[in-house]
Parts: sequence; structure tokens; C-alpha cells
Amino acid sequence: MRIAVLSDTHDKYPATLPQRLKEADEIWHLGDVCDPSVLAEFELLGPPVRVVQGNCDEHPGWPLALTRTVDDVNFYLTHIPPERVPPGIYAVLHGHTHVPRDEMVNGVRWLNPGCISRPRGSGTSFAWLTVTGKEVRWELVRL
Repeated sequence: MRIAVLSDTHDKYPATLPQRLKEADEIWHLGDVCDPSVLAEFELLGPPVRVVQGNCDEHPGWPLALTRTVDDVNFYLTHIPPERVPPGIYAVLHGHTHVPRDEMVNGVRWLNPGCISRPRGSGTSFAWLTVTGKEVRWELVRL
């Protein structure tokens, strides 16, 4: 499964982004969408769009966190990095910092796709998460 992961759109994104995501099996947005209408073009692409609520969001339908299992690999999606990780989680995917991340901490992988609208230091980015069996690949894409 190939998943497009993005965060922190804050009401805007590069015009070329939807075209780049059209091959995704799912799209995961890690919060700070702000205006839900920003997601309309992503939803028209066809794959499911999963969204967690960020600290700048007020959408009652979006959870604060979401656990997704892909090929028996458990992922925890949230906006602000949690202090505690639920048991059995392979990776925590988060936004909020506007800085890309891929590191192992105490046996858990921490992944952040960076920021689409207001990056801190390294330019706008999103990521591809590819899960094939137990193999997990994370590819940061600079825009």
C-alpha cells in the first residue's frame, strides 16, 4: 500500500500537490488543515482521506488521534507528538513541528512529513509511506 502523508496545510497547498498524490492508495493528513474545504481536491482524487485534528482545527468529525493497521503494521496518527505511545505501535506519524522527521526512539519509529504551507528551515514537503508486508519505506518529497 502506498500512502501519501501530509501535514500543516493551514488553508493552502502548492497547486501541483493534488496531481502528485493521484497514485496514492490512501491520503493521511496529520492536522492543521484549518478550513475543511481545503481537502476537497484531495477527496476528488478517489482514495480515502484520513484526517486527524490539529491544534488549529475545530472540525468535530476529526479525531485527535487515529490508529491505522496496514499489512499487520500499526501506525499511530496524531498532530502533536504524544508523550506516551500506545502499545503495539510500530510508528508514530505526526505534524505540528513543521520539520521532517524519521528516527527511532525506544523501539518506535517517529515520522513527520514536514509542512506543506509554512516550513521551518527546509522547504515544503510531504512523504510517501509504502508498506509491503512487514517492509516499511518512508520517502520525503520536497516541493
